[in-house]
Amino acid sequence: MGPALADLMLADGAEVTVAGRSRDRLAAAADRLGGVETYQGDVTEGDQVRRMAAAAGKLDHVVVTAADVTGAYAPLADLDLATAQAIVASKVLGPWLVAKHCTVSPGGSITFTSGIAAYRPAAGGSLVAMVNSALEGLVRALALELAPVRVNAISPGWVDTPIWDTVAGDAKTERLAAMAARLPVGRIGQPADIAKAFGSVIHNGFITGTVVHADGGHRLV
Repeated sequence: MGPALADLMLADGAEVTVAGRSRDRLAAAADRLGGVETYQGDVTEGDQVRRMAAAAGKLDHVVVTAADVTGAYAPLADLDLATAQAIVASKVLGPWLVAKHCTVSPGGSITFTSGIAAYRPAAGGSLVAMVNSALEGLVRALALELAPVRVNAISPGWVDTPIWDTVAGDAKTERLAAMAARLPVGRIGQPADIAKAFGSVIHNGFITGTVVHADGGHRLV
């Protein structure tokens, strides 16, 4: 979703910086996108986020799409504390650190990434439901505290991204096809769909403290 948003912003003439913890993925993004700055850092590490924010200077818009859900889907009895802490760090504390350290121009925006699990949780998905719900509470609080900087979240539904390689493994294609059949729109989301949702809140100066749903109608079924 991050590279798709970078594509969209570059097409609008924006100056774009892509940050992430994988040097190889950043290099691949720079080669594919062209015209972007890159910064290697881990969103869960406060000192690294602080240094990244200082290097970036004042920004108009910040989007956080980081999510590490490794080991997140399991029965409650099988989940360990270390896994829970890693997921909270990635999905909640990471965005909190970004909001804390980044300097955003008045009227600019910070946009986080929530998810359908906050509304349609699954058995074995308690951690993902928890962190998405917590993130949306953070959005509402920061929209007040950081005003006039706008703070929002996009809540994707089922989207064909590399996360499914981790979650579903070899069954990815079969699982996504079954999911598509359940949705009112009849298909799984694509990264470009979510990028457009991010763009909608970035460009609309009257949206703050809000969760925008890009889920193909998943909350209805």
